[in-house]
Amino acid sequence: MAGGSLGVNPPNANIHITQHTSDWLWAVFAIFLLTDLIFIFWSLRRPRGQRLFHQIPIIILTVGAIAYYSMASDLGATPVQVEWARAGRFGTRQIWFVRYIQWFINAPLLLLLLFLASGLAPGDIAVAMFMIDVTVIMGLVGALTPTRYKWGYFVFGVASLIYVWWAFLGHGRTSNFSAGAPVRTNFLAGSSFLSFIFLLYPVAWALSEGSNRIGPTGEMIWYGILDLCAAPLFLLFHTWRLRNVEYNTFGLSSGKPTDYGRVSGDTMRGSGGGVTGATGPGVGGHGVGNTGVGGANVGTANGVGAPGGAARV
Repeated sequence: MAGGSLGVNPPNANIHITQHTSDWLWAVFAIFLLTDLIFIFWSLRRPRGQRLFHQIPIIILTVGAIAYYSMASDLGATPVQVEWARAGRFGTRQIWFVRYIQWFINAPLLLLLLFLASGLAPGDIAVAMFMIDVTVIMGLVGALTPTRYKWGYFVFGVASLIYVWWAFLGHGRTSNFSAGAPVRTNFLAGSSFLSFIFLLYPVAWALSEGSNRIGPTGEMIWYGILDLCAAPLFLLFHTWRLRNVEYNTFGLSSGKPTDYGRVSGDTMRGSGGGVTGATGPGVGGHGVGNTGVGGANVGTANGVGAPGGAARV
């Protein structure tokens, strides 16, 4: 399959990938797929209800594998007239919208995975996730724009990315890490790493889709390395560092009784069991108020007897 992708799916632009570029993309696809399988089996070894830090990487890696399968097959691109013609590169250029679909899904999930281990408020996390998607959308719109107005979208995208950097290196670093110092250290390492990787994406865009200074082969190698660092490499590093942290310290339990949690002795156990009533000094239907269970009458604080079936917890 790796040897005949362009023969089956011919390029649709003057400036396009080569067969060697396709081979590189197949290699990136294989790494994404292999790492995805690792996380799937890894998650199965975790207790049910404690797999969130493994399930989010599964989503990211699955989307990335599909995107690179498409690009390696020379699918998911559209021709756009270049703003500047370079030596040997003029006319239309392949713009890979499937890559931006991948980033639109994966970039906010990367932020969510990192911020879940921090003390940031849900509102701050939501705004950061929104801003990184603004950056991705601005990159796509700018790449599809054949005139110099593309650089306006580039500025909008970089401005949104600056907010994400601030969430990483400013607000995030000073938040309260309830899970302890090891998690804070992991967050600082992960946020610094992603901040550096995210810095290189606009540079790659400016030199490839923006100014046409590097061809599709250099573009794919650059983006491929960045995606490998931001997805498989970072996800393995981040999840491995959290492996010994008690899951409950993150405060991610929903509080809803499920099959995965224990039911304490003072909570409702389900149908067929009585509910412990309240003790009161009042006089009930059977004399002095007592702890009532089931259908017995229970005295309440104001001395009025209440049916046990409506006993108050």
